[in-house]
Amino acid sequence: MIEYLKGAIVSLTPTNLVIECGGVGYDVNVSLTTYSAYQGKSEGLIWITQLIREDAHLLYGFSTKEERTLFGQLTSVSGVGPTTARLILSSYGPQELAALITMGQTDALKAVKGIGLKTAQRIIVDLKGKIQLETAVEDMPAARTAAGTAALGTLAIGEEAVSALKMLGFADPAVRKVVKSILSEDSTLAVEDIIKRALRML
Repeated sequence: MIEYLKGAIVSLTPTNLVIECGGVGYDVNVSLTTYSAYQGKSEGLIWITQLIREDAHLLYGFSTKEERTLFGQLTSVSGVGPTTARLILSSYGPQELAALITMGQTDALKAVKGIGLKTAQRIIVDLKGKIQLETAVEDMPAARTAAGTAALGTLAIGEEAVSALKMLGFADPAVRKVVKSILSEDSTLAVEDIIKRALRML
């Protein structure tokens, strides 16, 4: 199994990272938290969870061991697959998610696509008291957010957010409507902030 990959970051989107190691490019599924951590970087180390299926070998990558551990804990809960776990980790950072589970906030978990009341309750029952985060995960610095916004422009940011949300399984018309609404309220938002808001509205 692959523990981690370290090398040049060839491309980065809110849902995927391509990292080159020894002349081989690996396509890695990432959460918004990990996307934020690698923005602006030309190389890095990413912790890997490898899922092997009959029809595909999938890589999920995380900027910290703690986020990877959370991913594994979430997917151990009945009814929570890797796609849903990534959606949860894209909606809430590791520290925020740990707090929600500790406090038993089922409504916050239900806001994530694919999570109903019973699944939210199972997540809390199964994981409450088991989550320990040693590394403080900070929010993306405001300066980096502003820089990314200025560089991409509102239109480009909106399209990137739409593309990422479609890759996460949402329908194009609904995505465009929600992203347009979010940008009409605040056109200075960074891509990951738009996606986080959209995930709670779709």
